[in-house]
Amino acid sequence: MTSTADAEAAANELTPLADYLGSVLRRLRPLPPLDLDLTQAYGNVLAQDVVAAHAYPAFDQAAIDGYAARWEDVAAASASLDGAPRASGVRLNVVGDLGAASWRPVRLTAGTCFSVAAGAPLPAAADVVVPVEWTDQGMAAVEIFQAPKRGYGLRRAGEELPAGTLLARAGTQVNPALVAVFAATGIGHVVVRSSPRVVVVATGDELVDVGRASQPGQVVDANSHALTAAAVEAGAMAYRVGICDDDPEGLRGLLEDQTLRADLIVTTGGTGTGPGDMVRRILSRRDGAVTFREVALYPGTTLGFGTVGGEEVPIVCLPGEPAAALIGFEVLARPAIQLLAGAEPVFRPSVRAHLLETVPSPAGLREFRPAHVAERRGGGYTVQPLPGGPYTMSGLADANGLLVLGEKVTTATAGSTVDVLLLDRRR
Repeated sequence: MTSTADAEAAANELTPLADYLGSVLRRLRPLPPLDLDLTQAYGNVLAQDVVAAHAYPAFDQAAIDGYAARWEDVAAASASLDGAPRASGVRLNVVGDLGAASWRPVRLTAGTCFSVAAGAPLPAAADVVVPVEWTDQGMAAVEIFQAPKRGYGLRRAGEELPAGTLLARAGTQVNPALVAVFAATGIGHVVVRSSPRVVVVATGDELVDVGRASQPGQVVDANSHALTAAAVEAGAMAYRVGICDDDPEGLRGLLEDQTLRADLIVTTGGTGTGPGDMVRRILSRRDGAVTFREVALYPGTTLGFGTVGGEEVPIVCLPGEPAAALIGFEVLARPAIQLLAGAEPVFRPSVRAHLLETVPSPAGLREFRPAHVAERRGGGYTVQPLPGGPYTMSGLADANGLLVLGEKVTTATAGSTVDVLLLDRRR
């Protein structure tokens, strides 16, 4: 049998971050799909592959303003070296004008051309559009000084996207360019995952709201504002419900109320084992539905995950220290939001980078340190750790990457190659 001492020792062992994260994400499932009008789809993640219903362009058309002609009629045109007109230009009769709204089918005959606007349907037999600046811009007849190559200045039907083309795979987030592509190829509705509804709760008797100067025994609530913004950045519809005191009944009631409008609840504070850590004390007693683990993570080793309420809404419990809360969000809550949204991949992109400065790291912990990453001239990346280490909010505010140092690293030396998570911030 296992002794009490052995059990306590096992409980105090740190869980590797990768193992913990995997165990959490395996318990989550993407939200149910829904059919949305294209105008409402931006920002959502596709639940199904999208295939072009129609070709794009839908018909042969002019790509530029100019004169649509048969190439054999203009092939003899030439220009002098300085671009001045020469007597060897070709003269064609202009038999009509075609705009983008023209719809009657027309055909070219030998020695004729049409004046066309970009986007106009091409007349039958046309296989070149001569730019306006290569002509004398005549109206009834036009002289062409230079011959383009066959096919210049036009776009054939389906040239860019034939009907049936796979436009985007399930798991892709809909952006403005995709909306344009869908519309142009006849897609008016798409099947997407709902944007997760994330409720953010800050806990602690010591918290006061923003706009007040904190006194001894008071801390301004920066976390709930920051985490709400982080959830929005991750693609969620986020709601900040403000500060919850360390009152057991108040916390229970608040969480029960929020399960009615949440796909994920994120709390900050109260995850430790001290007398005022009410979140851990209350939630860990609820039939084991929420468990707290000591994870090999720096900053902030204690994380909680489970479900609350009759609907078993997932809940992520983060530390109360601001930098630890934001790092915890990055490594746990953000992937959870991405998974609920059906996004692929769920993790931020990472690169290998050349470290510019030697930094220490705590043994046995996976450290996430604010850093500035830059592309190197000639290829690759460099990474500069920011002053103050991982616990500085100002460092996180300035960072466009997170330097990741593994559990076995105690010193990362300048010149070594390290992993860096890329944050979506332009500097």
